[in-house]
Amino acid sequence: MSAKETFRWYSPRIEREVQLVRWGNYGTPVLLFPTAGGDAEEIERFHLIRALQPLLDAGRIKVYSTDSVAGRAWISGNESAEYCSRLQNLFDAFIYQEVTPAIRKDCATENIEIVAAGASIGAFNAVATVCRHPDAYKLAIAMSGTYDLSKYLEGRFNQDFYFSSPLHYLPDLENEQLETLRSRLILLPTGEGNYEDIGESWRMARVLGAKGIPNRVDPWGSTYHHDWVTWREMLPKYLAEFA
Repeated sequence: MSAKETFRWYSPRIEREVQLVRWGNYGTPVLLFPTAGGDAEEIERFHLIRALQPLLDAGRIKVYSTDSVAGRAWISGNESAEYCSRLQNLFDAFIYQEVTPAIRKDCATENIEIVAAGASIGAFNAVATVCRHPDAYKLAIAMSGTYDLSKYLEGRFNQDFYFSSPLHYLPDLENEQLETLRSRLILLPTGEGNYEDIGESWRMARVLGAKGIPNRVDPWGSTYHHDWVTWREMLPKYLAEFA
């Protein structure tokens, strides 16, 4: 049985106590973002860790997860668009400057490349993390993604949001980051059943493709809905193939 460990610290960037939970002993590190309202252990409660157990036990992957700090703010309806946008940008800094070094330290490899994965808003975070930090993240497995968060802005578009949203900043991107990103891969699997919108994935794919960033939309069909049953089937398949 693979090990589980929880790391806790105070993040000065998002100004709160945070946690990073790890399952597994060896293998490719996978940062698995929760859904919008989820915490670091959501993926265990909804049996996604159980679905990944064969890969964990075989030492092929180590899975990490942290709380959905910005996602909770977006869906709460209690915060301003400016606050949510700023928190999303700070959450990205937290992931890159705190979580990423913690994963690399735990793997005892200072430059190990990480896979980012998630479903729904977790898919947004996975794509955003790879796109902003292709120096550290090599692959996104973005399931049933929601990629345009501008619906939460109420028309108040701002700089924090722009730099947090791949749909919006990628068309203008022309630098070394883009060159590195062109050596990465963004996978966009999605169902076409209840509460799924494959159009979100195709829109993201068009923006990525226009910049020469490798990507693939995988339609799973109308019997796959926007829920954990779908993601428990998807994620082991892709990690077995790419991890």
